[in-house]
Amino acid sequence: MSQPAMRQPPFTAIPDSRRRELIDAAWKLTAFAAAGTGLLSGMAACGGGGGGSRTDSSTPTPPPSVAARAVVLTSALSSPWGFAFLPDGRMVVTQKSGSMVIVSADGGTVSGPLSGVPAVASAGQGGLLDVAIDPDFETDPWVYWSYAESGSGGSGTAVARGRLSGTALADVQVIFRQLPKVSGDGHFGSRLVFRSDKTLFVTLGERQKGSPAQDVTTHLGKVVRIERDGSVPSGNPNLGGTARPELWSLGHRNPQGAALHPTTGDLWLVEHGPQGGDELNRVTPGGNYGWPVKSYGCNYGDPVGTACRIGGGTHAPTYIEPVSYWVPTSIAPSGLVFYTGAGFPEWQGNAFLGALAGQALWRVVLSGATEVSRERLFASLDERIRCVRQGPDGWLYLLTDSGKLIRIDR
Repeated sequence: MSQPAMRQPPFTAIPDSRRRELIDAAWKLTAFAAAGTGLLSGMAACGGGGGGSRTDSSTPTPPPSVAARAVVLTSALSSPWGFAFLPDGRMVVTQKSGSMVIVSADGGTVSGPLSGVPAVASAGQGGLLDVAIDPDFETDPWVYWSYAESGSGGSGTAVARGRLSGTALADVQVIFRQLPKVSGDGHFGSRLVFRSDKTLFVTLGERQKGSPAQDVTTHLGKVVRIERDGSVPSGNPNLGGTARPELWSLGHRNPQGAALHPTTGDLWLVEHGPQGGDELNRVTPGGNYGWPVKSYGCNYGDPVGTACRIGGGTHAPTYIEPVSYWVPTSIAPSGLVFYTGAGFPEWQGNAFLGALAGQALWRVVLSGATEVSRERLFASLDERIRCVRQGPDGWLYLLTDSGKLIRIDR
């Protein structure tokens, strides 16, 4: 079981409106100093302007002799949400309103919308979400994507696939639908990650409903593992007679970043907390991550501190402790990757995640499933970073809500 992160000392409560003003001002003042260097503490508001973390006494890793830089490849995207690299280096990019495009490897060309994408419920946090390429794409060019789908009872996360041919998606099939569909337009998740056995992980938010994250008869607040055609593979955990057989883990709030660990092959994810309590988790089969019973975050409107932590904060022994968490408020993490490229040897094995509220790229140094240190990078970009991937060239690539594709190189 992972050990809890270091604890934040008590925080003196101030009025919520004034706190938000101070948070926003603090980030603006520190943004220039944060680019390319580490800030191991900060504050944020989930989904809003600001970023945050616990206080950490660790010393940042000294910068390399040639500093990392951020290169904007294109600013021509429209609210991009996810992207995946094709074998030739081009990128398939989803745009939240419902269109999918192909961007050239150098970012210089953006195609028109691909045909074949089904209707998308684009409202609030819903829309066209993540995208992944079939492990056997070069022999059978399936592309998979997740999206918010309308239906009886409201909306829910769905996953479809289609064969890419030029600028068209053919033979489109919906292979998964989150059940039940519910009202509201928040907390859809979702990231798509292929396991080494070519089964597909799908991370699913609890749709702002809370308690269904603990209900194994629903998909809300879960990770599911399915075959590429949507059927249920062997080897999923047995969560009881009434549990849905595709469930892999439960007790999640809104996981918007997921990646396989390069050494162990385990699934890891980052998920939004409420007011504080964003989590980095190593996902184990059948694991229960505690939401909404336990969180290091607080209910919205509560004075910031330790006393308001939901269920007391500590997850163990009933639930699994996060590898790391952000307090007293949230960075709103989105996107996750473990770095394995040659371009930054000093970053080998580190986890990288984007921040929507903190508007930065976070680097987390790990020893096994324990956080050693963390570093806040590229805050001077002043961008909400939605997705983080490693390219086939060994550099990191970022998507921002403002429509940019950025390469981190040196």
